[in-house]
Amino acid sequence: MTEGVSRETPPLVEKLYPRAAVRLSAYADLLATQGTLRGLIGPREVPRLWDRHLLNCAVVERLIPEQSSVADIGTGAGLPGIVLAIVRPDLEVALVEPLLRRTTFLQEAVDTLGLDNATVVRARAEEIPPASYDVVTSRAVAPLGKLARWCLPLCVEGGLMLAMKGSSVEQELESSERELTKLGAELWHIHELGVDELTQPTTVVSIVAGRAAGGSRHGSRGR
Repeated sequence: MTEGVSRETPPLVEKLYPRAAVRLSAYADLLATQGTLRGLIGPREVPRLWDRHLLNCAVVERLIPEQSSVADIGTGAGLPGIVLAIVRPDLEVALVEPLLRRTTFLQEAVDTLGLDNATVVRARAEEIPPASYDVVTSRAVAPLGKLARWCLPLCVEGGLMLAMKGSSVEQELESSERELTKLGAELWHIHELGVDELTQPTTVVSIVAGRAAGGSRHGSRGR
């Protein structure tokens, strides 16, 4: 493996996802080698793959109902989509990415890891039929309002849009409320995941998709 990434799986991975630890380690190896060589992961990210990427993405599974169909929009190197497929075998995950060099890597990763519950979809969000998935995820793809225009229409009524966001999430959400209401969002909430476990907790905005606009509300931060 590339220098700076431990060959040993961190103890926290064994604690949280013991059944997925082997595949998560294999995926970390792919990211640190082929992912870096192909420009999908920056070299500076390699030493912090576990903390800032793999574990950061894995805890998002806590918000996803069992047996859900999931689309990861703009998945890039497979974050969080591949991680979710690894830690949650009950999910059916579509890895949505328009760029060929990325989808080539994604297909190789899916094949290498033996992920029968993950499918690579080379497409833009706008090209996917509406109301196709129970849950739509994304990670640092675009500002929340723009992201919602891509993701919310893909959710079934009552489905979830889960957007991984950074420290400015509250301001971003506040400025997007009108857009969310127009898109028919019924409820939104900021979650802080892994507060007592991760070095850097994961911030996720969850948005419940509705069929018609109106009557939206949102809650405070939660774990």
